[in-house]
Amino acid sequence: MLLFFLFTCLSFILFLKSLPLNSLPLWASEMTLLSLWSHREFSAFCISSLMNSFYRSFIPRTCSKMSIKKINLSSRVDNVEIGEKSVLDLPELVLECILEKLPPAELFNMAGVCSSLRNRCVSDHLWERHMRQKWGRVIGPAAYRQWKWYIATRRDIGNLKQGKQSGLARLLIAVWPLSWTNSKLDNSEKQRIPLPTDSIMSWYLALETGKFCFPAQVYNRENGHVGFMLSCYDAELSYDSQTDTFQARYPPHGRRAGAIESNVTWDRLRAQPVDAPPHDLHISDCLNDLQPGDHIEIQWRRNEEFPYGWWYGAVGHLESCDGNANYCRCHNSGAW
Repeated sequence: MLLFFLFTCLSFILFLKSLPLNSLPLWASEMTLLSLWSHREFSAFCISSLMNSFYRSFIPRTCSKMSIKKINLSSRVDNVEIGEKSVLDLPELVLECILEKLPPAELFNMAGVCSSLRNRCVSDHLWERHMRQKWGRVIGPAAYRQWKWYIATRRDIGNLKQGKQSGLARLLIAVWPLSWTNSKLDNSEKQRIPLPTDSIMSWYLALETGKFCFPAQVYNRENGHVGFMLSCYDAELSYDSQTDTFQARYPPHGRRAGAIESNVTWDRLRAQPVDAPPHDLHISDCLNDLQPGDHIEIQWRRNEEFPYGWWYGAVGHLESCDGNANYCRCHNSGAW
């Protein structure tokens, strides 16, 4: 309706402009000016009306579309958040199987993800297999006993440091404001989350990093020196993960200082066969069961100042025996 009225007025104004103004009377000229002024005012009114109707119709529709899009987007985000699952949502048996398949390095990294996984990843039943596979052949009762002493010593040192820190904390509380001191202490406690020192995981990491030296025995000590061939001596070993070898510290021999040997390979190591110090003689209870041809190890040392070494040997026949198995009575003679 507005457009039809606008076109009618416009055609009337153009018709008036085509007429000569000089021949018209005064009232006609005034009517022309009045029509021009009314045209300008009416055009402004029409434009404002059209703009208002545009804003009323288009902008609410656009806003409604945008709100619908936001609602759809938020619903999608909610659906994604609801649909996502973490490792902890897996069934108990599946999660245990995954953790059991992880190598030691990955299992250690998994323990730092969250507190729930940490409690699982540091459990002894996950580290027993890794400990047995890599260290079971060279770790014996003496090494385990020394590990217990090692962690007890570290615990005592930790308690001593904690006591000193508590004394320092009391001094800070007396000097500095209480809120500032408590916040510092709380932050230090949150940052320091120690692993259980008596766990198999801690023992494995102490061995792997070389921080824990353990007792074991080395075949053919001092790089196969001719004086030590076919022997096995006690030593304190520390592991070097960079070269996958060990450093061996042998006990002193008399006045001679203890020797140190580097780059000792795995195939030259074994756990101590008997739980006895290197300077003590082991009393065997199986001598009566020996037969000619049995492979044995005997303890031998040069003098009392030297530690015992284990030397390889084989049981032979007496000089009076011809070696015939049907008539051999060497094991009954008591000669050994």
